[in-house]
Amino acid sequence: MQLGDKVALITGAGSGIGKAAAVLLAKEGAKIAALGRTEDELNEVVAQIQQAGGEAMPVLADISETEEMQQAVQQVINQWGRLDIVFANAGINGVWAPIEELEPEEWDKTIKVNLKGTFLTVKYAVPHLKKQGGSVIITSSVNGTRMFSNSGATAYSCTKAAQVAFTKMVALELAKHRIRVNVICPGAIETNINESTERRDLEQAREPVEYPAGKIPLTDGKPGSSEQVANLVLFLASDASNLISGTEMWIDGAESLLAG
Repeated sequence: MQLGDKVALITGAGSGIGKAAAVLLAKEGAKIAALGRTEDELNEVVAQIQQAGGEAMPVLADISETEEMQQAVQQVINQWGRLDIVFANAGINGVWAPIEELEPEEWDKTIKVNLKGTFLTVKYAVPHLKKQGGSVIITSSVNGTRMFSNSGATAYSCTKAAQVAFTKMVALELAKHRIRVNVICPGAIETNINESTERRDLEQAREPVEYPAGKIPLTDGKPGSSEQVANLVLFLASDASNLISGTEMWIDGAESLLAG
């Protein structure tokens, strides 16, 4: 799935799914703007791409801050003069707690990063995508879309559900400009996002759930890899998916169907 000389902006590119996507899309020919908040991680990703013969640049920005995202997109345009692919992947799990214990500022932070961050990433990219068409891919989750059994993850799940609605709205709005917008919903994937999750008093909020043996049916319980998700991102970024827009795709080994 060659991407030619297309330019891709990938948020949350310093690790996990974002890093795997950056490396894979670069391998297929795309120029990569690797956006994140941790300079050392971004430099490592960029160096890995460059050592493999690809072209990449680090972009330091917080996706939830308006001016930073305006400047980030402009930095990409200044460097390469165009933007073809946007992978709005960055996000946080935030605080998982019973609803009466979830503080308003904790709710606000999760909404600001996950939902406002997605909005800003797409908003400032759209004028440049309109020039030649392109592809937007948004990272949602099985939580809030097919699964609702992670009690306490209310703020997180609400942002993930909202990202699906956002995708469908924007996909229809931008179709006439030859911009495709799709959303991926990963299940259990080996990344470090769980390390930033704060869990408090969840036992009192959780309902007992019994799953059949083998939590992830397709893999006999083993979580997926960031590279597997990156393959889906590549497909949606490429012309191989040129009639797909406004669609959510679950990548979870059928795990979420157990809760359906």
